[in-house]
Amino acid sequence: MLLSPETAAESGFARTLLNGEFAITAELVPPASGAPDELLALAEPLRGLVDAVNVTDGPRAMVHMSALAAASILAREGIEPILQFACRDRNRIALQADLLGASAVGVRNVLILRGDDPDTNEIPPPKPVFDVDSRDLIQIAAKMRAGEALASGREIATAPRLFIGAADTPVDPEPGWRPTGLARKVEAGAGFVQTQLCWDIDVVRRYAGALEEAGLTDRMFLLIGIGPIASARSARWMRDNLWGVRIPDPIVERLDRAADQKAEGIAICAELIRAMAEVPGVSGVHLMAPVGLSSIPVAIRESAVLEGRAAAV
Repeated sequence: MLLSPETAAESGFARTLLNGEFAITAELVPPASGAPDELLALAEPLRGLVDAVNVTDGPRAMVHMSALAAASILAREGIEPILQFACRDRNRIALQADLLGASAVGVRNVLILRGDDPDTNEIPPPKPVFDVDSRDLIQIAAKMRAGEALASGREIATAPRLFIGAADTPVDPEPGWRPTGLARKVEAGAGFVQTQLCWDIDVVRRYAGALEEAGLTDRMFLLIGIGPIASARSARWMRDNLWGVRIPDPIVERLDRAADQKAEGIAICAELIRAMAEVPGVSGVHLMAPVGLSSIPVAIRESAVLEGRAAAV
């Protein structure tokens, strides 16, 4: 079961996917702030343009506003959140408590992740937890949603209403390749998948085709990660330093030749949004631009994919 009828009724993001419409989500990093103003200033330009806003959970193992608090603020202000859950920082008691808390404050969409490894961003370096991995937590969340029990066997008074997501990295499948890891997450209870950044439309077609052949696209919704690239230098840095990111040479060369590289990066993103909407098995895109969030609304408008359907939020 992807989600309960009650969750489907309460999650606009889920309704978009269930209706077969091409979904658009965007990622937002909560500020290191004890007030909501900065968070809302970041989120407001996305209102009406995306189906949901991903709220990151301690990205790069650095301190930001609590993702649960940030998601609750967005939900209260009418901006639908997808709450990220990183397994890195909390044990299973805290993770389950936050899953119940998310449902209680009206946050219906959760994306369950392993989380980045701690490094020297914080001095002294923090101790990671990793009490459970992402597949285990997906399974725990799905059982909680079904009203079975907590992981300890304790009864749940009211089951949380959750649309559960997982992450994956697009690959260029070799002959005989099977999406074993992703299949396990879907079997555990994931109903949607958001991927690492991939600007290679040919790889996306082959990857989605392999997932379709494996029967996974009938059991979950696939959103491919892309975003506006600020410059050719930024493209090269991401390709060389971020694991799993795919940026083909022609896109880097196109940015190199552009008189206005930022505008060209937005145009490339808009073109890819339109192209992704035509790929069988792809249900939407997940837009990420950690240092250029303001470019995302421009790319969405330029893509024109929302024309012909109601505003997303």
